[in-house]
Amino acid sequence: MPATQPATDHVRIVEVAPRDGLQNEKTLLPTATKIELIERLADTGLKAIEATSFVSPKWVPQMADAAEVYAGIRKVPGVSYPVLVPNLTGYERARSVGVTEIAVFTAASEAFSRKNINASIDESIERFEPVIERARVDGVKVRGYVSTVLGCPYQGEVPVADVVRVAARLHALGCYEVSLGDTIGVGTPAKARAMLRAVAKEVPMSALAVHFHDTYGQALANILACLEEGVRTVDSAVSGTGGCPYAQGASGNVATEDVVYMLHGMGLHTGVDLDRLVAVGAWLAARLGRETASRVTRARTAA
Repeated sequence: MPATQPATDHVRIVEVAPRDGLQNEKTLLPTATKIELIERLADTGLKAIEATSFVSPKWVPQMADAAEVYAGIRKVPGVSYPVLVPNLTGYERARSVGVTEIAVFTAASEAFSRKNINASIDESIERFEPVIERARVDGVKVRGYVSTVLGCPYQGEVPVADVVRVAARLHALGCYEVSLGDTIGVGTPAKARAMLRAVAKEVPMSALAVHFHDTYGQALANILACLEEGVRTVDSAVSGTGGCPYAQGASGNVATEDVVYMLHGMGLHTGVDLDRLVAVGAWLAARLGRETASRVTRARTAA
């Protein structure tokens, strides 16, 4: 592996199924089921589980019960439960139920940003600058998401320089970690590696995460390329849940089961019990009324 690799064999998994996964699933789950999902995930050994999103229920009906879900979770010591917030209103709603870590989001593509939230990239960042400042005062950790880092459904190619600029700005504003997302899953390993390498010149590798969708079946290969560059935080969703409502044909996030299987096979450590994770993935797929997108879970649960 390249010399940029950090001296650690531990990979931190950020589980995003309860938020990024479920928000794009057609089946609306009851609040109690969402709470059970998060608690089952915590029981696998996962240490970071994105719990919900305090966005307008009008735009994301699946997240209408954000406050009830967060308040209802049995919090496990040592596990973080970040939530997504789009603005100060969402931040205040989140804080009212005791949230201690949030995430904010923007895009590397101007076209995607305008279609997604009806604002330019700069305007989107200006909207959540007060959120980050409030969080700093309140002692709340902030994670940043940059979407469309390897391609946009509206403008096609996204210049790497734009990804670098946006990621560096989020980090400078106070995001302890910046997650680089291939929202429509069009990236390939060489492009993923080059993008990460460019961003890492401006943002420390230890402050970067990768977030791949598996639309073209490239997610695991892309993760491997980024691991070889030194990244040690990977976003994934159990059962491969999700998609993107603004990206035609975009499939779900890479399945956490598949990522953990690959990492363990490489001799890397996650602290996650794969057997328990597979059981959660199968359970969630049944609740959603569809087959799991995880190859590992299919193999382990085949009759």
